[in-house]
Amino acid sequence: MPSRPALAYIVGAYEHPTRDAADRSLAQIQAEVALGALADAGLSKDDVDGFFCGPDAPGTGPLSIADYLNLNKLRHVDTTNTSGSSYVIHVAHAAQAIAAGKCDVALITLAGRPRAEGRGKGGLVRRDDPNQPDFQWEQPFGIQILNVYGMTAMRHMHLYGTTSEQLAWIKVAASQHAQHNPHAFSRDVVTVEDVLASPVVCDPLRRLDCCVVTDGGGALIVTREEIARSLKRPLVKVIGTGERPQHQQGGYFEITQSGAAWSGRTAFEQAGLVPADIKYVSLYDSFTITVLMQLEDLGFCAKGEGGRFVADGNLISGVGKLPFNTDGGGLSNNHPGNRGGMTKVIEAVRQVRGEAHPAVQVKNCDLALANGIGGQLGVRHASATLILERG
Repeated sequence: MPSRPALAYIVGAYEHPTRDAADRSLAQIQAEVALGALADAGLSKDDVDGFFCGPDAPGTGPLSIADYLNLNKLRHVDTTNTSGSSYVIHVAHAAQAIAAGKCDVALITLAGRPRAEGRGKGGLVRRDDPNQPDFQWEQPFGIQILNVYGMTAMRHMHLYGTTSEQLAWIKVAASQHAQHNPHAFSRDVVTVEDVLASPVVCDPLRRLDCCVVTDGGGALIVTREEIARSLKRPLVKVIGTGERPQHQQGGYFEITQSGAAWSGRTAFEQAGLVPADIKYVSLYDSFTITVLMQLEDLGFCAKGEGGRFVADGNLISGVGKLPFNTDGGGLSNNHPGNRGGMTKVIEAVRQVRGEAHPAVQVKNCDLALANGIGGQLGVRHASATLILERG
């Protein structure tokens, strides 16, 4: 297959090993992941002239962290906030900034401490702001993240016959992969029966249908081709990007469709690829239903066929035809700061480099896709898609 032109290159990727950061501040985690990604790339902080972060950055965001890290060469910053998909969008925006000559070496960071701050249990309640335009319509009904995702799953079951057993296979695949990850929050391998036996938290979703709540973070380094080729790291090209805010459209929307239906299409068109070309996928897995809907909306199977597609181990590396989240994902490994888009890109980079754990490394993984969902399915969210290629 011919090589495709690169929009930019990811040359550094680092995931913080902690899952409970009671002994660290947010700024410290930001610094540690930044230095980890720079070391992975073979660069220093003085090479960074672009900084991208979300609202997880403490203080005055990029100003405080740039000061804390002494990033004194900055000439471009971006604080795009689309919740958990922010960091996937940041890669695309970094590529655009590099192409426009705004920066040469972009640092993207994420840090969070929900577990250390006591949000490890019951942390799924939505925090409403009375100034939000949707507050007056939704708050009286007690909307929460859990009940919206439960409603979305129930609607999918009603429309398409999807079953709890089929959703359980997504958690099973994640657990099969997490057993090989020494840093995973949960390395326990589970069965479909285990998932179905776990307590119902919001019908039809059970405890094991839900992601873990962890501290930690991650960072990425994005740069232009000349710099990437000068470094002693495997080349990872960004060849397709897409983003799509998806909301209620004045009430005329279907809650079982995500923004991935649009962001994926844009990324595939830019890369000149189709879903069948992809060897590995990193998919946002706040809940099992989130994964199933992305698989459908990205085009890996028809709408309504997701349940059958994920069953019988089809997402397990070395077993199924489309390995997903080989680090264990948010369901078993890490969902730092309740914003899982960063780790989706990091594991996709590992796979394309051939640096995933040998037990889960996808053979000849020259093309990978990472997709993030930020906000809430069923109400308003943003989907962001990246397609990566081995250089």
